[in-house]
Amino acid sequence: MLICGIKASHDGAVAVIENGRLLFSVEMEKLNNGERYSSLGDVKRVAEVLANEGLSPTDVDQFVVDGWYSEDDNGIPTVDLTDGDRPVQLRVAPYVQGPTDGGVLQRHTFTNHAFNDSRGYASYTHVANHLLGAYCSSPFAARGEDAFVLVWDGRSTPRLHQVRASSREVSMVAALMPVSGNSFANFSAHFDPFRRDTHDLSPEQRIRHHLSIAGKAMAYAALGDVETSAFAVIDDITAELPGINTFNADMLGAKLASNREELLPGLSNADLIATYQAYLGRNLLQRLTYVMEQRFPGSGRNLVLSGGCALNIKWNTAIRSSGVFQEVFIPPFPNDSGAAIGTAACEMFQGGRINLDWDVHGGPSITVGSIPAGWQAGPCDERQLASLLHTEGAPVVVLSGRAELGPRALGNRSILAPATDSRMKDRLNAIKKRADYRPIAPICLEDRAPEVFAPGTPDPYMLFEHRLRPEWAERVPAVIHLDGTARLQTISPTQDTATARILAAYTEISGVPVLCNTSANLEGRGFFPDVESAARWGGTRYIWSDGVLYTNLADGE
Repeated sequence: MLICGIKASHDGAVAVIENGRLLFSVEMEKLNNGERYSSLGDVKRVAEVLANEGLSPTDVDQFVVDGWYSEDDNGIPTVDLTDGDRPVQLRVAPYVQGPTDGGVLQRHTFTNHAFNDSRGYASYTHVANHLLGAYCSSPFAARGEDAFVLVWDGRSTPRLHQVRASSREVSMVAALMPVSGNSFANFSAHFDPFRRDTHDLSPEQRIRHHLSIAGKAMAYAALGDVETSAFAVIDDITAELPGINTFNADMLGAKLASNREELLPGLSNADLIATYQAYLGRNLLQRLTYVMEQRFPGSGRNLVLSGGCALNIKWNTAIRSSGVFQEVFIPPFPNDSGAAIGTAACEMFQGGRINLDWDVHGGPSITVGSIPAGWQAGPCDERQLASLLHTEGAPVVVLSGRAELGPRALGNRSILAPATDSRMKDRLNAIKKRADYRPIAPICLEDRAPEVFAPGTPDPYMLFEHRLRPEWAERVPAVIHLDGTARLQTISPTQDTATARILAAYTEISGVPVLCNTSANLEGRGFFPDVESAARWGGTRYIWSDGVLYTNLADGE
């Protein structure tokens, strides 16, 4: 059974599952240096992606499209695309199930478009795609265990669901609080450096700008302090706003921005953003804890987090540290980058299989392209590259195999650099054209992580918060964030990837089990699709790709 999942709106992607195994998931932004959050655009791109992977639309048994919130003139959820020069309105399931729908996993079918010219396609709600994409990829599904799944995405409130593995029953437990997932970004957009007039932007540009805020605001919050006395002020303002409204946080931010000295005197922009982030995290955890204690007392409970809000490492860490759940899992693609996987997983789940076999490196394959003049290529294995990192202390673009799934570079589309010089953080931010408050993530060998970080528990996808232990803070200063935290990625030394071998060799050579890791991409674009792109960018002297070192001879540093 070959299932093709499609995310047509922003973070467009095409994913294929064959008999319970994820063959690949290709996000549009990771093709041809696409802009971040790119939509599918043209329905013909589905066939193009399939062809690049050696498949034809006629090979696919079932096409499945992600649900969405935009509607046509008849009130039917649709995504506006093109088919060559012809506009297409692709009908889809709603964003979230309604009170009259047939449960969380209601299957919608459409025949207004045929991706393989012989049949229509299915569609599930956007929330269902987050729910099952995360659960089916979890260790709980692999072990045949039940789990709770908390989905909190842009236009939905945080909803707790329960998945029963043996019966494949999925039910909603509770809507935890009347706050939509876009609230943190909407609030932060009222304060510098995120405030800007977007009237001159196209609708797609406005969406991209908005989607970029939350991650940057999480980093910027480290410049501020959490003022818990402000929680009561936020409560009072929120009580005056409409019930459940995706623009409530927008109105809250606007009121605080225009009356800040009266309502919350003395707080900086960073203080306000840090405080609102903490406010949301506290309320979420309190409500989640209450529901679990009242309705599901006991221990041994599993939790999966999904939706865009599952990229907030402070909220994730608070939930995991609370002890409410025995084990917490978050996939590396909890936001819409995983929606194509999720929509295909819904169809797989309905067909009788609950666990998805997958590998985090399931994106597009790296290619070489045409290397510009001035670059020299030569053989270089992982140990030789580790030695170069240690002796020269220079950043190296590492492009290997298939790209990572999801938004974070996990070693196959990374810039690696020694973390032993505090100036490396500023150097990497400068070549990436990023604000200086943005952190640089560390990668560390899993078995050494507890020695260097607290807690240093396994974190292969950079989704929880860690702190450098004092004895290591001076040894790897480049990866300390402004609030003393680090967004750690742990790597098993037995992991069969180039970066695992590079890090293991670097540790042996230097005695330091940590390297800097940041994404290899053009500003505002997806990961480099080929060596040529990295060379034409020219931000580093060295590029390494699958056993070949490319050196810019014009860069004498």
